[in-house]
Amino acid sequence: MAAARFRLHHAPRSRSGRALWMLEEAGAAYDIALHDLEQATQKQPGYLALNPAGKVPALEDRGLAGDWQGVVVTESAAICAYLADALPEAALAPPPGSPGRAAYADWMAWCPGVLEPAAADLVFPRAAPPPPRALGWPPFPETLARLDAPLGRGPWLLGEGFTAADVLIGSMLLWLDGWGKLAEAPASLRRYMAALEARPARQRALAADARGPAA
Repeated sequence: MAAARFRLHHAPRSRSGRALWMLEEAGAAYDIALHDLEQATQKQPGYLALNPAGKVPALEDRGLAGDWQGVVVTESAAICAYLADALPEAALAPPPGSPGRAAYADWMAWCPGVLEPAAADLVFPRAAPPPPRALGWPPFPETLARLDAPLGRGPWLLGEGFTAADVLIGSMLLWLDGWGKLAEAPASLRRYMAALEARPARQRALAADARGPAA
């Protein structure tokens, strides 16, 4: 059996779950190096040499030649973008130069730059919030409203084609829904989240995540 091209350093029930979902959507050959966050295995010297931040996920790419090439990607958004470009046959990103590429790039940056910090403020409110002008993102309801138009036009963020942006943003929305923060979401958003949950790759990723030790 051929060796897997990718290795994902993963901790169950952590942000690395979105990278696991992306690998499944891409149909990638991968293996998992499990980490236990309670035991701080991600702080061990061997892993710190790979990812000095001491966090998961990290993705290693063995390369098509079958040898480790020293390619390591350590941010979950970057991993999703990297896999979409590394495996173009999966059609999880508009090709560079195509009409949809700009909107795709915008969504890929919007998730970590706007949606995630706005969501963090919602779930973990600050004792003394800074004035809105000091933040680089609007309040959560205004942030979430940006999804109304694209989800009103098509099943996915870019229309008919599912992309890495749906994995990235969808994982955040499903996490928020698990916290009970989207109970009053509009019908278009509820349909979107139901469609995300129903994807076979999502279900495979959840099953793989559940097999590991608790994070």
